[in-house]
Amino acid sequence: MRVQVLLPKIFNFTFTYNLDHKKNYKKGDVVEIPFGSKKEIGVIWNNTNSIPKNIKIKNITKKIENFSINQKLIDFIEWFSMYNMVPRGLVLKMCIGNGRNLFKKKDQIKKSKKIKVTKYSLNKEQEDSLKYLENVKGKFNVSVLQGATGSGKTLVYFERIKKIIEENKQALVLLPEIFLTNQFQSRFEEFFGFSPAVWHSRITPKNKRIILKGIIQNKIKLIIGARSSLMLPFKKLGIIIVDEEHDVSYKQDEGVIYNARDMAISRASFENIPIDLVSSIPSVETYNNIKNRKYRHIKIFKRYNDYPLPNTKIINLNVNKIKDKYIADETIQEVKNFLKKEEQVLFFINRRGFAPFLICKNCGYKHLCSDCSLYLTFHKSKNKAICHHCGYEKNIKRKCKNENDCDFIMYGPGVEKIFEETKKAFPNNKISIFSSDFMKKKNETQSLFKKINDNKIDILIGTQMISKGFNFPNLNCIVVIDADFSGRGYDLRATEKNIQLYHQLSGRAGRFSSDSLIIYQTLSPENETLNNLIKNNPEQFLENELILRKNNKLPPFSRLIAVIISSNLKDLSFRGAQEIKIKLNLIKELEVMGPVDSPILRIKKNFRCRLLIRFNNSQLLQKKIANLLNNLKISSKIKLTVDVDPVNFT
Repeated sequence: MRVQVLLPKIFNFTFTYNLDHKKNYKKGDVVEIPFGSKKEIGVIWNNTNSIPKNIKIKNITKKIENFSINQKLIDFIEWFSMYNMVPRGLVLKMCIGNGRNLFKKKDQIKKSKKIKVTKYSLNKEQEDSLKYLENVKGKFNVSVLQGATGSGKTLVYFERIKKIIEENKQALVLLPEIFLTNQFQSRFEEFFGFSPAVWHSRITPKNKRIILKGIIQNKIKLIIGARSSLMLPFKKLGIIIVDEEHDVSYKQDEGVIYNARDMAISRASFENIPIDLVSSIPSVETYNNIKNRKYRHIKIFKRYNDYPLPNTKIINLNVNKIKDKYIADETIQEVKNFLKKEEQVLFFINRRGFAPFLICKNCGYKHLCSDCSLYLTFHKSKNKAICHHCGYEKNIKRKCKNENDCDFIMYGPGVEKIFEETKKAFPNNKISIFSSDFMKKKNETQSLFKKINDNKIDILIGTQMISKGFNFPNLNCIVVIDADFSGRGYDLRATEKNIQLYHQLSGRAGRFSSDSLIIYQTLSPENETLNNLIKNNPEQFLENELILRKNNKLPPFSRLIAVIISSNLKDLSFRGAQEIKIKLNLIKELEVMGPVDSPILRIKKNFRCRLLIRFNNSQLLQKKIANLLNNLKISSKIKLTVDVDPVNFT
């Protein structure tokens, strides 16, 4: 008997092998096969390919015992591959890794240590929300749990998961950032009395092997993880929770490009299980689905224990002129009031490093990345200028036109600059930076969390990652250094992302206090988005945004696919884009816009040009587009990247 085997590699097709008819093989079994001069791991797949003629068919070497994936996951991989226009083999690789190394070693699944359970009681709103979510009887259904930051949404879905596990099923909780998993892990332990399995790109190969075995054998019941955990081969998945569903970090924009939130909904559909989307302000797409009654919706209005949302204060930087610094005097006075009460303060600035760019005041030299068309950001901690796209680093010292060293002016603040400024303004307080550059090691992250929770840090200087789900009990004052709602013109979601960011950020303050404050320092105090935010009226923004999107034929009222054409020669990428557009125009249902240069023209030495495809969102034309692109005869010096449902247009 002959079968098709899919390899976890870049192939979009299967390979034909002979089966030993005496052995019991089935679809989804993980097998070892001869492939060229090597042996590889693959999965017995759907029989869709025609059997090749006049070719010697090799035999499957052996079956890997106790490892298989089910038909639901096979169907999901096929759909995922079609929708996102990526090879099936690469999607399989996301499920089982490279293959051989995962199955060689006999790693034992350790029994989870029992941890003392902390008992929580739900309030009336939380109980009502839980009952509403549970009223779907275990079948596919999308429910949205919306609630103010600090309203106890997490406790609601913890209770939901608890009942799923009691039914001997598995639960997956998706989080938008790796950094969130450590703090969430301790909250899970307190509630459930055992450690959940944590899955993200930084866990060790050994832990990946152990978790894969536990999931396939239904010995691991609870997984918390970042995007890639969505693809794991669960034996008996019972529910998916997508926390902070609106977060753009769910979009993976390198390698296999996909939106984990959208793919989670699809996986739940294939598994025929419920999925709960959790957010303080839903994404525009989710809000539209709520309005159209495609998604069920329940809202928690009050914060846990009835603590109020923070008071707000706008400091107009046009009136409060600031010279050679970024923190207004009025802000400093407000902050001192909270520090006197031994309460924590957060200064928020969404820029890493010390200064976004440097210019010599004598010769005008600007530090640019040699490989990307981007300014380098100066990092004082390293005393180097760094490209945040490719990681290129260089020393800033250089000779000026008069043979002296360049005298650089540093424009715009980053976290390091604000750290320096707060040290001068508050010399007697303990100050720390909360940024990915300073939290690369697990022990550093855990140490910082402990200091924050033990109130051993007075002032935090944080970037965007601090807005996402962290719970700091003593934090009662937040200062937004530069509340900017302008966007940059190439991101249709800029306003949406800003209102979600600042709304989440405000929710980090006053979780256990009735007197908290968020200060917005801004050059645009009359901005409509800022005022909707202060009035705590996100629905008005979402309504306005839907009207704007509909009038401009933008998602969710149309579907977009970006095609990025890159080459080390600028003319070649543009000519290639023009040729591709001519071919794409043969598909009548498509509107093809461009080509235009990407806003970030050059990344990693390659010039980038873009086409944008728009079509009716009731159609799935990916198969047609993929067939056309796969049959193109273009220069080998050109690389094509396809981004289905792009989040931005950089």
